[in-house]
Amino acid sequence: MPAKCNLIIDSCCDLPYDIVHREGIDLLEFPYIVGDVDHTDDFYQSTSAAEFFQAMRQGAQPSTAQLSVRVLREAFERAAASGVPAVYLSFAGALSSSFDAAQLVLSQVMEEHPEAEIHIIDTRLASAAEGLLVFEAIRQRDKGLTAAQLAAWAQEAYNYVNCEFMVDDLEALHRGGRMPASIAFAGSKLDVKPLLTEDLEGKLVLVGVAHGRKRGIKQITEYYAKHASTESFGQYMIVAHADCPKDAQHLKEELLKIDDSILFLDCFIGPVIGSHVGPNMLAIVFWGPDRRENLSVADMIARKIRGGVKG
Repeated sequence: MPAKCNLIIDSCCDLPYDIVHREGIDLLEFPYIVGDVDHTDDFYQSTSAAEFFQAMRQGAQPSTAQLSVRVLREAFERAAASGVPAVYLSFAGALSSSFDAAQLVLSQVMEEHPEAEIHIIDTRLASAAEGLLVFEAIRQRDKGLTAAQLAAWAQEAYNYVNCEFMVDDLEALHRGGRMPASIAFAGSKLDVKPLLTEDLEGKLVLVGVAHGRKRGIKQITEYYAKHASTESFGQYMIVAHADCPKDAQHLKEELLKIDDSILFLDCFIGPVIGSHVGPNMLAIVFWGPDRRENLSVADMIARKIRGGVKG
């Protein structure tokens, strides 16, 4: 049976290569630079997570860039030429200008190919959180959703992606422009392990600190216990890490004490995201309650003024 929908995804979803390298999925690889050498985030096909993060531990400060216009145009032209409707699930627009660039390029391609059906969705998610949405989108695509249905599904589903992650410090995030200097400075002075999440706009938010990694793992476990619902049980959860496998295993063991039906999907933090979080990041992502219900009154008022999130 011909596919009803193809997917375009980018490497910032940090999923294992064998999950995303399949028919009907076009992979866009973000660029990054280590020293003076250009690389693309190819899901660790040309290097390993251990090699990449060891270089950072030894002082390397990799930098990243947005997807090029050429890469985006070629992807959309491939989609148009295929004759199969497509959905591009993009890395959070709040963290990269790639989404804005993709919108502009897509509008140009659609002028040249008005018969094509290509949807573009800002997932408002990054790394393993984006990965969970992409992973389920692949499953929903395989179950027969059309491109229009899958685009509508993604716009609603991201509200239910719950995540929390721990980093060793905030310096890399600050250096990459993802964290205000005041917060990064406070974190370094307190000598703690920052705990973060993504808000509904896709921005990074500091939600807590832990005195040591063991305490941080305990707090991440408590986050799951607090936010998991009966609908979460028996569902896939991503545990992702930046070259700290022992901590990841410890975290999984603690989570299983709460819910022994968890289906784990293990992921490495990719080099593009890793450039901004540094070694030893540890994250969980799972399907949970609607995050819109956790907004404070002040935030709800602000969202109404901004027009809210389309869903």
